[in-house]
Amino acid sequence: MSGINKVILVGHLGKDPEIRHLEGNVTVASFPLATSEMFNKDGRKVEQTEWHNIVMWRGLAEVAAKYLFKGKLVYVEGKLRTRTYEDKEGIRRYTTEVVAENFTLLGRKSDFEPSGGQGNTGQQPAKKVEGDSTVVDFKENEGEEDALF
Repeated sequence: MSGINKVILVGHLGKDPEIRHLEGNVTVASFPLATSEMFNKDGRKVEQTEWHNIVMWRGLAEVAAKYLFKGKLVYVEGKLRTRTYEDKEGIRRYTTEVVAENFTLLGRKSDFEPSGGQGNTGQQPAKKVEGDSTVVDFKENEGEEDALF
């Protein structure tokens, strides 16, 4: 039986995605994602934040470049990958990244409107973005917010 390598994260982007174009017109997007959890320690609520390095390839990277910005709340599915590289001093280093397979933008409808929009604070249905899909329609399922709960 083969193993399972599956990561699911919900968090906020720590900075705008860094977009690179490699040989063969391959697009790569990378960014840090912060996930936080609360727990009680000695009767006080404590927040613990973990930072994850996210990497997106090809069409998914192009969609990320268009819609993801620092502070955005996003659901990411992917798998863990550990790779090696040499730093500037020639020392071999290891890094573990989440290679995203798809993501879903989360948040309020106003988060997806241009600045100066109506400021609607109603919940926007999430939109899933996978693989090489570049069509994102945030009006899908509009008005069905109450059906989610």
